[in-house]
Amino acid sequence: MASLRALECLVAVADSGSITQAASRLHSSQPAVSHQLAALEREAGTALLLREPRGVRLTPAGRAAVADARRAIEAAESAVRAARATGKAGGGSLRIAAAQSLVSVLAPVLGRWHREHPDVDITVRESTSPQELESLLDMDETDLVLRPGPVPERHTVAPVAEEEVVVVAATDHPLAARSGIRWTDLDGAEIVHFATTNALSAWLDHALAQAGIQVTTVMRTAVTSAAPQLAAAGLGVAICPVSALAAGFEGAVRSFSPRWTRTLLAVTPGEPDPLVARFVADLRASGVPVPDGVREQLDAAGDAREPSA
Repeated sequence: MASLRALECLVAVADSGSITQAASRLHSSQPAVSHQLAALEREAGTALLLREPRGVRLTPAGRAAVADARRAIEAAESAVRAARATGKAGGGSLRIAAAQSLVSVLAPVLGRWHREHPDVDITVRESTSPQELESLLDMDETDLVLRPGPVPERHTVAPVAEEEVVVVAATDHPLAARSGIRWTDLDGAEIVHFATTNALSAWLDHALAQAGIQVTTVMRTAVTSAAPQLAAAGLGVAICPVSALAAGFEGAVRSFSPRWTRTLLAVTPGEPDPLVARFVADLRASGVPVPDGVREQLDAAGDAREPSA
């Protein structure tokens, strides 16, 4: 296969019309350039240059070869630029996957990167299946997964945030009158559950079983953000991560007493490269966005639980 150096020699001779001048442009010697050109002609099996008293000129085969030679050189230079930019976290591509409920956590950081790092090409995939997220990492189809733990030990993990798990109901639901929800308050409650295809279904079943709480499922949804909306409409109580609540949410939101949180993790196949590490750092700095109305409810309920002085 022709070397990149040989292609550079061919282009330099085509542009200068002289092997001597081509050698000067390439900061090389005339014999070295001639050697590269001879090797290229042997590879092509035909003459690429006509050597004349006043210099050299391209044969028809040489003219055909030089166009592709330019493209090959440009592609090589582009590859180096892309690698250099990625190594400095200033360009390249970033493939991200996330648990469906955590797209709202990604969104503010993605928005800033779109504005501040336009040379970085970012793609995002979401999933409700931990197994699918693990498969994306194992098959090298993603550079970073944002998800709650636990995760397999074969992956590299960096905690990025603590996310609160909350109870959501219609504003006229009896639980809405409480400042904090104990597990026993949920015994016998009607709940909006998650579809079994959503990993939050097994997560919630495990939590309820550990607490020894019996509930009645009135409806299931595969879409994480739909559960609190259905609960706010009066279909039951929802237990969900706070990231599932959108701005303008109209239901009642209450913390558990004591508060219940889960750790969100940035998971990579190995040690993250500079681009991924920078994105993870920005995720950690951003934290979990909580809509103002939801934050006000949680803060007000927390104040109500504080003992008076």
